[in-house]
Amino acid sequence: MLQCILRAAAGTGFPFLMTTLGAAVVFLFRETPQPRFQKCMIGFAAGVMTAASIWSLLLPAIERAEQSGRAPSWLVASAGMLSGVMFLAALDALLPRLRCGGARGGDQQSALLMAAITLHNIPEGMAVGLAFALAGAGDGLMAAAALALGIGIQNFPEGAAVSLPLRQSGCSRTRAFVGGMLSGAVEPVGGILVVLVAAAGQTVMPWLLSFAAGAMLYVVVEELVPQAHSRAGTCGFVGGFLVMMVLDIALG
Repeated sequence: MLQCILRAAAGTGFPFLMTTLGAAVVFLFRETPQPRFQKCMIGFAAGVMTAASIWSLLLPAIERAEQSGRAPSWLVASAGMLSGVMFLAALDALLPRLRCGGARGGDQQSALLMAAITLHNIPEGMAVGLAFALAGAGDGLMAAAALALGIGIQNFPEGAAVSLPLRQSGCSRTRAFVGGMLSGAVEPVGGILVVLVAAAGQTVMPWLLSFAAGAMLYVVVEELVPQAHSRAGTCGFVGGFLVMMVLDIALG
C-alpha cells in the first residue's frame, strides 16, 4: 500500500508542478494590464475552461459511465453536470453573505474561478494517481507516465487561467500566483485519496468528472463571458479554446 501511495504522489507531482509554472506567468506582467488585454485574458480563461469541461471532463465521464454500465451514461453526465452547476450557484449566492452582505465584486469572481478549476483538478489527480498505483513495470508504467504528461501540459494554461484573472481583479502578483498554484495542489491529494479508496474510485469518477464540468461551465457563463464581452475577449476565448482543445486531443 505504501508503495502505491508513493507512486501516486510522484505521478501527480508533475501535473501540480505544471499548474504552478502556469500560474507563474503572472510574474511576467510588471504593471496592471490594459483593459483590452484584461478582457483578452478573461476570454482566454473562459475558452480554456470551456474546452476542458468538454474534452477533459464530460467526454471522459460519458466513456467511463458506459464502461461501468451501472447507469445510462447520459444520465450520469447530465445529473453530475447539473449538480456542479447548482453547487456553484449556491456558492455564488452564499459568498456575499459571508462578506456581510457586500455586493458582487472581484473577490467573489476570484473565489468562484478558483473553486471551479480546483474541482476540475480533483478528478484529474484521481485519474493519474490511480493509474500510477495500478501500474506495474513496462507498458503499464509508461501509460501512466503518458497520462501524467498529458494532464501536466494541459495544466499549464489552467494555472495561467486562474492567476491572470486574479491579477486583473486587483490581487497582487504573489497572491494571484499562490491562488493559481493552490488550484493544482488538490491533484496530489486526490491521487493519494483514490489509492486509499481504490474500490470506489472507478465508480465515482464519472460523477466527479461531470460535476466539475458543470461547475466550470457555470463560472464561464455567469462570470467570465460577460466581462470578456468585446472583440479582444472573443479572440482570447477562441485562442484559449483552441489551445486546450488541441492539448486534450493530441495528448489524449
